[in-house]
Amino acid sequence: MVRPVAPCRRATHALLDHLAAVGFDGAPRVLAAGPATETLTYIEGRAAVPPLPADVLTDAALVSVADLLRRYHRAVASFDPAGYSWPRPVPARYRTGLVSHNDVYPANLVFRDGRAVALIDFDLAGPGSAAWDFAAAARSLVPLQDEADVTDSRAGRALDRFRIFLEASGLPRAERREVAGALVANHDWTYAIVAEAAAAGHAGFADHWRAVAAPAARARRWTRRHRRQLMAVAGRLRGRCHTDHVRVWTMSHRPRSGRAGGVAGPFGAG
Repeated sequence: MVRPVAPCRRATHALLDHLAAVGFDGAPRVLAAGPATETLTYIEGRAAVPPLPADVLTDAALVSVADLLRRYHRAVASFDPAGYSWPRPVPARYRTGLVSHNDVYPANLVFRDGRAVALIDFDLAGPGSAAWDFAAAARSLVPLQDEADVTDSRAGRALDRFRIFLEASGLPRAERREVAGALVANHDWTYAIVAEAAAAGHAGFADHWRAVAAPAARARRWTRRHRRQLMAVAGRLRGRCHTDHVRVWTMSHRPRSGRAGGVAGPFGAG
């Protein structure tokens, strides 16, 4: 897969090389890099671009994203980000030293048979936290949006799906509450990238911003309006990583072995 070179290529390639070295199969691997392009391995499956297929909208698919993120965070925990230049920093409150993906939304996830199998497009990866990644994923995959903007099978289930997602995250209570507390900051950080690129004259971002500005504003208002409920959901989960139905699902959908790694998608802030 040939694509434009990552903005912070030395850091991004070191991260991808580390993931390959520790055996994480849910990310692309670097094959070659030139002045303007890089070649990454291809991951079989489909990036979740609109219109989202029905099997990506299920609770099982949502749980699979949480499982993929947990595996990524375990794999990256041993990576030292010091000495590299990284892209736009996340807010200091949400930086723990872990290199998070920072752009977890449907188009940057590869699904196969209704299960998330890989993260792609690490252009925004940098020092952050697990909570920051789970906040980004929750906003777009639960999704946490105004009711008028959710017209598929997930409609009316935001708080329930947020509970399912956090329960599958394996995060302790304090970090689950960090996820809920980070939602608005993550929204603002993400859309600042889009708005600034649009203002700078980037045609693709300008078109995207015109399409998403209004629903993004509604999503932000929805999240602020439901902050107490979201914090309550995050704080009252049972003290274990998975509900029974999640344990059953993950045991029956173990990652396939012997598969080649990675595909890279276009840069995108969800």
